Amino acid sequence: MLESEQPRPTRSVTTVEVPRGLAGVIVTDTEVGDVRGEEGFYHYRQYNAVELAEKRTLEDVWVLMIDGHLPDAGQRAAFIAETTPLRHVPDKVKALLPAIAEAVHGEPMNGLRAALPLLAGQRGMRPIYDIDEQTRRADALYVSALAPTVLTAIHRLGKGLEMVEPRDDLSYAANYLYMLNGTEPTPEQARAIEQYLISTVDHGFNNSTFTARVIASTGADLAAAVTGALGSLSGPLHGGAPSRALDTLDEIGTPDKAEDWVRQQVEAGARIMGFGHPVYRTDDPRSIMLRGVAQRLGGPLVDFAVAVEEHVIKALAELKPGRQLYTNVEFYAGVVMELSGVPRDMFTPTFATSRVIGWCANILEQAQDSKIIRPAAHYAGVPAPQPLPEG
Repeated sequence: MLESEQPRPTRSVTTVEVPRGLAGVIVTDTEVGDVRGEEGFYHYRQYNAVELAEKRTLEDVWVLMIDGHLPDAGQRAAFIAETTPLRHVPDKVKALLPAIAEAVHGEPMNGLRAALPLLAGQRGMRPIYDIDEQTRRADALYVSALAPTVLTAIHRLGKGLEMVEPRDDLSYAANYLYMLNGTEPTPEQARAIEQYLISTVDHGFNNSTFTARVIASTGADLAAAVTGALGSLSGPLHGGAPSRALDTLDEIGTPDKAEDWVRQQVEAGARIMGFGHPVYRTDDPRSIMLRGVAQRLGGPLVDFAVAVEEHVIKALAELKPGRQLYTNVEFYAGVVMELSGVPRDMFTPTFATSRVIGWCANILEQAQDSKIIRPAAHYAGVPAPQPLPEG
């Protein structure tokens, strides 16, 4: 019998063939949120995520994700009082941030991945299965509150600037922009970034969320699960597209060149950043909402982006019929962040500041299930065992 004809070995555990990349495979139940791609709809718990971004604050959504309900005025004030002091990096870790920034060449995502184990150690963070729900919640708030401070600090230190201490009198979004730029943002900028952050808190079982839950299922501490999720988000196919989408506008230059540019990209087999989504088969609801935010801010960049969007979608419909390629969240996210004073190399870290909250919500939910996530792989190599060659 040829090697290729040998039967596959039997397994002691029943296995099931699934689509490559686990596309469409349901792995668990969740109450955190969901994405309904065919409808162009997604939600956090029982609420429309876009409606939350339009009508609520980031702090409200943070409560919703972690505690499972929207707060009233009193609960909101209590939550802000609880989380605002957590923005400040402990002194022993803060003293190490310049060295971290130098070691990672000022790359904020890498800096946060390096700092999180130190913050967890400083706090005495323990495995999630060894602590009660209140301690897990406290760990989640600690990590979520510190992430913006560390990300902005690494960014500034990497550019030879001083770290800007957080301000307790500013909202989450306004404080983020203040720590990033060293100046207090306008209310319009703060609200624009807040709406962007709300829109990206969670988005179903995406790669980084699944990564966080896989790590959490081992019982690892919360910071370890968030660190792993950050590694996933650092990949350009997941979290690295907002700045690339804005680079697309720079390459096109003027709206009249958009269709020719798209044709060249399609013919070359290149991916057009800011268009298409693995889940949505209609308009990305986040993109629609952020287009409105961008238009509220106004300016030539917004007018240019809207014109390019129309040209690109028209060209894609002609060149890729039946593909249903629409603008995704990254396209207008880049425009909104640019107009709000966020440097392009901070686009993905800005995304991460909000997504940490969603990861923490998923980690807390995963901690309620003691079953480790342990899938199988189909071995496709040379059949085993083979005779050992002579040494």
